[in-house]
Amino acid sequence: MTDAPRSNFNYPVSYRIGCGRIAELPAICKELGLVRPLIVSDPGVSGLPFFSAVKESLAEAGIEAGVFAEVAGNPSEADVEAGVAAYKAGDHDGCLLLGGGSALDVGKCIALMVGNAGSVFDYEDVGDNWTRVKPEAIPPMVAIPTTSGTGSEVGRASVIVDSSDHAKKIIFHPKMQPPVVLADPELTFGLPAKLTAATGMDALAHCFEAYCAPGYHPMADGIALEGMRLVHENLRTAVAEPTNTVARTHMMMAASMGATAFQKGLGLVHALSHPLGGATNIHHGLANAIFMPYVMLFNRAEIAERMERLARFLDLPGEGEGFERAMHWMLKLRADLEIPHTLAFLEGFDAAMAKKLAPLAARDPSMGGNPRPATIDELERCFLDALEGRLPGYEAS
Repeated sequence: MTDAPRSNFNYPVSYRIGCGRIAELPAICKELGLVRPLIVSDPGVSGLPFFSAVKESLAEAGIEAGVFAEVAGNPSEADVEAGVAAYKAGDHDGCLLLGGGSALDVGKCIALMVGNAGSVFDYEDVGDNWTRVKPEAIPPMVAIPTTSGTGSEVGRASVIVDSSDHAKKIIFHPKMQPPVVLADPELTFGLPAKLTAATGMDALAHCFEAYCAPGYHPMADGIALEGMRLVHENLRTAVAEPTNTVARTHMMMAASMGATAFQKGLGLVHALSHPLGGATNIHHGLANAIFMPYVMLFNRAEIAERMERLARFLDLPGEGEGFERAMHWMLKLRADLEIPHTLAFLEGFDAAMAKKLAPLAARDPSMGGNPRPATIDELERCFLDALEGRLPGYEAS
C-alpha cells in the first residue's frame, strides 16, 4: 500500500495531518502553554482505547487534563453549559476537542463562553452579534477530529440546538476557529461503516453546496472541487477497508476542505437538514446525503453550468449534460454506500412535521447561500419529496 500523506501547513490554520500524530499532542499543549486543559469529547469516543492512551501521554508529560465527555449527538445549550461548568470547576486553561463534529462544536462553544457573559445564543450568527464577544477571553484550543465529515476542526462556527424550539442555530466568531488542528487518520479506524459513509457524505455536501453557492470566490470553488474528487475516489474504500490509511487520510482532508470552502456559503441541503435534525435527532450527515439529489433537482437551472465543470473534473461516465451525469453519480454513490433514498424510515417524520419545519428552513442562515430562492410552500414540498421519494426522471440507484 502506498504510504499515506503526511504534512504540515498553515491554511486556514496550523494543520498537522498524518498517521500516528496524536503522539504530538503533549508537545502541542506545551507550545500553547497548556498545563490543565479540558478534554471535550463524547461517551462513544471516551470509551475507546486511544482515549485512555491520550490521557496517559498527557499525564506523563506533566499535563493534568480533565475530561468532559457528555456531548450529545445533536448538542443543545445544556451541553455547552455543563461543559463551561466543568471547565470552571477544574480551573482549566484551554480545551482539547477530541471527537466528531458534535464534540468539536460544543468544545468551541465552551471556549467561547468561559469568558463571555449571557447565553450561547446571544452569539448566534445573526447581524453583528459576534461583535459582542470578548475575543481575548477565548482560551487556546486544539482540534483533534475522530471523524471525517463536519470539518468543524477548521470552522469558525458551531451548530447548537435551541431546546426551546428545537431549531439548530449557528454560533459564530472568528476566534472560535481552533488555532491548531491535529488530524490523525488512525483515530477514524474504529468508526463503523455506516458512520463512515454518513460523515463522508457530510463532507461531500459541504463541498457540493459551497461549489454551487452563488458569488465570486474562485479559491473556495477550487477547494470544493478537489474535496469532491477526494470523496469520489476514497469514500467507498474508507467504508470497505476501514484501516486503509490512504483513504482515511484523504477523507479527513476532504472534511476540512469542505468546511474551508463553505465560508463561501451553503444552501438548501443544510437549510432542510438543520431543522430536521433538531426535531428528530437524525444524523446530520445522513440527512444531508438523503436531501442532496432532491435539492440538485430543485436547483437544476441555476447549477447546470457548474455541473458541466464538475462532471468534466471528476471524469464522470455517461453521455449528455453534466447535470445528468452528476445526478447519476450522486445516486449511485448513495446506493453503493447503502444510504436510504427517502426519509420514510424516520420515525415521527410526516407531512405535518414537514409543514412545521418549512418555516424553520426558510429562516436557516444556510438558505442565504442557495442558488435559487424558495418559498415556504416550496420548502415544504422539498421535505415531502424526500419523504415520498419523488425525483422525477431519475431512479433511486
